Amino acid sequence: MIVCICNRVSDSTIRSCVEQGARSLKDIRDTLKVGVVCGTCAQCARALVRQYVSEQREREGSMAA
Repeated sequence: MIVCICNRVSDSTIRSCVEQGARSLKDIRDTLKVGVVCGTCAQCARALVRQYVSEQREREGSMAA
């Protein structure tokens, strides 16, 4: 799914960015330029980052157990 139409950034691209260490909207904004043109995607992008970071922490926690 395309999240940022202005810069053609998909949810899978955001997920990859999180897997590489992004932890906030600012991180993906700096890397992918999400939300810098019109800003309409910022809320959705922020929610996706939070979701993906949470999923990543859960996976890491289950691997440590």
